[in-house]
Amino acid sequence: MNLIQHPELLDRLAAAHALGTLRGGARRRFEAMAREQAPVRAAALVWQSRVASLNELQSAQPPAPAVWTRIENLVQGDSQRQAMAAARADAAQRPASGWLRSLALWRGATAAGALATVFALVTVAGLRDNLGAQIDDLQARLEAAPVIEYVAVLNDDQANASMLVTFNPKNGQLTLQRVGGFQEASDKSLQLWALPPSGGPRSLGVLGQDRLLQLAAGVADVREVPTLAISLEPRGGVPSERGPTGPVLFKGALIQKML
Repeated sequence: MNLIQHPELLDRLAAAHALGTLRGGARRRFEAMAREQAPVRAAALVWQSRVASLNELQSAQPPAPAVWTRIENLVQGDSQRQAMAAARADAAQRPASGWLRSLALWRGATAAGALATVFALVTVAGLRDNLGAQIDDLQARLEAAPVIEYVAVLNDDQANASMLVTFNPKNGQLTLQRVGGFQEASDKSLQLWALPPSGGPRSLGVLGQDRLLQLAAGVADVREVPTLAISLEPRGGVPSERGPTGPVLFKGALIQKML
């Protein structure tokens, strides 16, 4: 199946890959397609970026009290099982005249085991409620995630992915994430260019040295632009009308996603 012709399926597979739920042969096939097809690789990087940003926003959470209660109940349950085993061994060694005493001991052990089981069930119910709240929170975060309409993976001359570019029309921002190891010198700047089908290159902004940064842009800046490129320029960049004056380091197709 050609995933590029099925964008909804591609998006679901990329999400499952980033979340770690895509496993076995399906995961290996998806990763093989990502290495060979730029749109598949772009979808995978987009979802990896989304999941990474959620992890960064998520504050450290101490274990819920129910977790410690469940651990304590499991420990008590194990102790009760050991007590029942000891009672069974003791009953087997006692003479028949002591059967009433053994029966009382068995009843006490059985009641304690039943009580531990009830505690465990109550704890599991509490954990389920806590997990449901976490899932609701994650869904809310995903719904609030940026809308991505355009995406590009810019590669170096060795076809290695070096920059992930996404465009969010909702807030008019280009987001650029460095996915390679390149770092320009302090007296140089990277500059992003739109390469339209006609006319000269048009500057979309100068990049800082952060691994993740944003540039203001409008829909008109990226609509019908087939390719993006990044050149190495003097610090602060060059005027748009001059076009790139330094070497073009990264280049890639700008793909419009189906919303």
